[in-house]
Amino acid sequence: MHSLHSLPSLATLALAIALALPAQAGDGKLLLTGGVSTIDGAAGGGLTPWAVTGSYATQGEWGGTAFVTRATTSNYGLRVMGAALAWDDRLEFSLARQRLDTENNLAPLGLPGLQLEQDIVGAKWRLAGDAVLDSDRWMPQVAVGLLHKRAKANDLTPTLTGPLGAKRSGSEAYISATKLWLAPGVLTNLTLRATRANQNGLLGHGGAEGRRWQLMPELSVVKLLSPSVAVGVEARLKPNNLERSVLGAGALREQDWFDAFVAWAPSKRFSVTAAYVDLGAIAPAVQPKRQRGAYLSLQFAI
Repeated sequence: MHSLHSLPSLATLALAIALALPAQAGDGKLLLTGGVSTIDGAAGGGLTPWAVTGSYATQGEWGGTAFVTRATTSNYGLRVMGAALAWDDRLEFSLARQRLDTENNLAPLGLPGLQLEQDIVGAKWRLAGDAVLDSDRWMPQVAVGLLHKRAKANDLTPTLTGPLGAKRSGSEAYISATKLWLAPGVLTNLTLRATRANQNGLLGHGGAEGRRWQLMPELSVVKLLSPSVAVGVEARLKPNNLERSVLGAGALREQDWFDAFVAWAPSKRFSVTAAYVDLGAIAPAVQPKRQRGAYLSLQFAI
């Protein structure tokens, strides 16, 4: 597994490879039909992957994307950076690094100044359908994906792997179905994710009370206001493996995530996504306030 310090160089290398390839992304795709970069690095919305592949690469072409994301809520801050390579509008490889700053909000649990970090490596394969070419048919675009995550929780690591019973690394599998109705300019996506991740993997995977994978649904609905502007909402349901932990009943209870976003792509080389996010209460025993705030993501494509 790549270290946290090596990920920026890997992202740079991924884009350099794409730039050197002879068949690069052209003008075969419409604006925003490749989605944006999720917090896990895969193409989709902000919170959930879609069946699309990142960049504007079509048949026989390579494409690449790089992104930076910042989300700030009442008490926490999340930073994400990553990159992805896409081939033939069918295969996608992605890398992402996440860092969550809890400041002193977990001090009552004996965890002041805790910073949670993780690396994510992903792959996605389009199985069937074409979101644009099949827009006048019932058939959605369907893809399967795999994400492998490795957390680094600093002072929390002994607690994760000991009393909490969580593993620092784990994998998730998902299947996504994306349907675009081009005439009314509406896109819908349903993703089913098999996961054991706690807070998206930042608190490891599984736990003493829940070791099995759970199938969690995620939904996106998007309206294209113009060829370059889209608005939408997302909902992501999450497992709850640490409900009863040594830190106290409900101390690490998880809640589902929601957002409402607007994405603007002035060109095929650049897009910006802004959102209002609701991440529920994080560690509600010590910070019961729902974590609502702002999300901003910049994506560069080749």
